[in-house]
Amino acid sequence: DLAEPIGSAPGYRRPVVVVQSDPLNQSQIATVVCVALTSNLRWSVAPGNVLLNAKHTGLDRDSVANVSQLVTVDKRQLTERVGKIPRRQMEAIFSGIDLVMGR
Repeated sequence: DLAEPIGSAPGYRRPVVVVQSDPLNQSQIATVVCVALTSNLRWSVAPGNVLLNAKHTGLDRDSVANVSQLVTVDKRQLTERVGKIPRRQMEAIFSGIDLVMGR
């Protein structure tokens, strides 16, 4: 559950993709870095964004990983695991994050 959105920021209850490394996820750090998902498929054409097929991810609908919306959330806000992103799409998400970061 993300906070109430301001402007174009993601908010409310929505799925996210955890992009933080496993060692940090398993540490005592209370936060986790994620990419927000949207069911608005028009965002799939934005540079770096990745279309996620519901059939291959466990999501209830096709979604888009919006790589320009990196969010840091408290681990307590992560309520349930919904699915798993295939490796090739995770690599595309990380490439999109690199694009956002200018790497």
